[in-house]
Amino acid sequence: MSEAILEPDLPIIDPHHHLWDLRALMPAFPEPRHPFIEAIAGAAYYTFDQLHADVTSGHNVIGTCFMECGAFYRANSSDEMKPVGEVEFVNGVAAQSASGLYGDLRACAAIIGHADMMLGDGAIPVLEALIAAGNGRFRGIRHSAAWDANPATLGPPFHAPEGLMVSDEFQAGFANLATFGLTFDAWVLEPQLGDVIALARKFPDQPIVLDHCGTPLNIASYKGKLGENFSRWRKAIHKLAENPNVTVKLGGLAMAFCGMPEEGPAKGVNSETLAAMWRPYIETCIEAFGPERAMFESNYPVDRWGATYPVLWNAFKRITRGASDADKRALYAGTAARVYGIEDVLERA
Repeated sequence: MSEAILEPDLPIIDPHHHLWDLRALMPAFPEPRHPFIEAIAGAAYYTFDQLHADVTSGHNVIGTCFMECGAFYRANSSDEMKPVGEVEFVNGVAAQSASGLYGDLRACAAIIGHADMMLGDGAIPVLEALIAAGNGRFRGIRHSAAWDANPATLGPPFHAPEGLMVSDEFQAGFANLATFGLTFDAWVLEPQLGDVIALARKFPDQPIVLDHCGTPLNIASYKGKLGENFSRWRKAIHKLAENPNVTVKLGGLAMAFCGMPEEGPAKGVNSETLAAMWRPYIETCIEAFGPERAMFESNYPVDRWGATYPVLWNAFKRITRGASDADKRALYAGTAARVYGIEDVLERA
């Protein structure tokens, strides 16, 4: 799907993408494959070359934030320290981009890694090692908590237990993030939003970023129930937004989990159609959080399931066509720059 780029001069900081090499893992997934596996199978190798090609495909992407995805872990390390390898790798990519040899883009200007919050105070040396590996770029962690009673919803890669974020063990580790001034990205599914609300209320000074609009579901037992569950999702989003320490990422809706569109990967759905699907969710989030606590994200390459990179950002721009210049600056770059501490990237634009 090829489209003319809308608002090509609008500065964008993409605050959520991955880098990985999953080729060795693909044969391990059983058949028939889950739609999520089918989506990432088409991008089993996604490193700087692929990222650079996407972010320079027409939109004015000036910087990005890397989001942990369990890739490039240390092979010869204790289990708790293995995730440090991912940050070491990504910091190298960030340095490659910052060299200027690839243009003005500052890829991976902020890095979000993983540390096991179930370690309690045992997470402290891991956080220290992650910070050191990030060489000034490490900004926070994500410990995914996505869970559903039906294993068909998430598929084989995800094994978080029920109620992870509200457990005493998790919160003992989570409490250490404030000591280091780190953010926390929360990935849960729509029925779990109450857990994020509880966490935000218990730790009101801890910055929390809700990923993917809270991941509304249109898969497995939820298939065909987006409309039925919309009011429940909307109520939870507004309740979560009452907590000023929470910011929301606007995106992820092209994932196979969300089924907007239902068929993928990248079946050529145009940005007008995608904007119509996503508008109720995006506008609800902006209404609840405001532009200063909301940021558009690509979630690439996972969202390649439903949209090419240029079409995805065109869809977002169609949704915000009537927004003020100030609101657009916040939604597309300003909020991400502030939350992840990369204001210098925006100042350069």
